[in-house]
Amino acid sequence: MKATWLEDGEEGVVISASELASEGIESVQIPTENYQERLEQLKKQWGYSAHDEVSLTPETPNLEAICAKFDKEHLHTDDEVRYILEGDGYFDIRSQDDRWMHVHVEVGDFILVPADRCHRFYLTDKKRIVAVRLFKDNPSWTPIYRTQ
Repeated sequence: MKATWLEDGEEGVVISASELASEGIESVQIPTENYQERLEQLKKQWGYSAHDEVSLTPETPNLEAICAKFDKEHLHTDDEVRYILEGDGYFDIRSQDDRWMHVHVEVGDFILVPADRCHRFYLTDKKRIVAVRLFKDNPSWTPIYRTQ
């Protein structure tokens, strides 16, 4: 996982894993081979009870419409947790002082964006990602879009 600042004057400056953690953003690298046991440990550690898998590829029907739900600034009342099995993408996440952090997630990356944190998500030009999503309750994804 590689994270950088997007703000003028700081654009491209690397954000360390410890800086992300101080922002409440957890990140872990988990090898994809036999990942299930480690993922179960993380589910238990952070109180997640459900998971599913999402797959987006160039062949996905209505891919542009699906992606349009992610690329506008929004938040969720629950954590957004992803473990990347294939492909890659970008999370832009608001810092606690309202600056943009640009986080590239790829195979083996586990990221937890805390509840009520504004963010947006983009696929790369490859338009391919397979991710496990973790939930505290029944799987749901309800965006609350930022209005200002």
